[in-house]
Amino acid sequence: MQYQAFFALWILGLVVLAEALNKLERTRPCLPGLTPRQRLLAWLKAIAWCLLALASAGALVAPIFDTQPPTARELCMFAGFVVLIVRTRFKEG
Repeated sequence: MQYQAFFALWILGLVVLAEALNKLERTRPCLPGLTPRQRLLAWLKAIAWCLLALASAGALVAPIFDTQPPTARELCMFAGFVVLIVRTRFKEG
């Protein structure tokens, strides 16, 4: 059971990391011509995706360094983000 939880966390973390890196690549908070509000929102978006990228990278290395299996809370959190990512992809077509 422990290996299944690590595998599930690894797959979920990989999906979140891929999406976070994709979003970070397209977020441009220093783009000229942005209003202060747009710039603030872009920075907040970049910070949020950066934090998600760090968390998901941690999920990818967890099986190597962590001896405790992931908690249900960790799995549910990553699964929730994956569902939102997949939903957005289907919505965009």
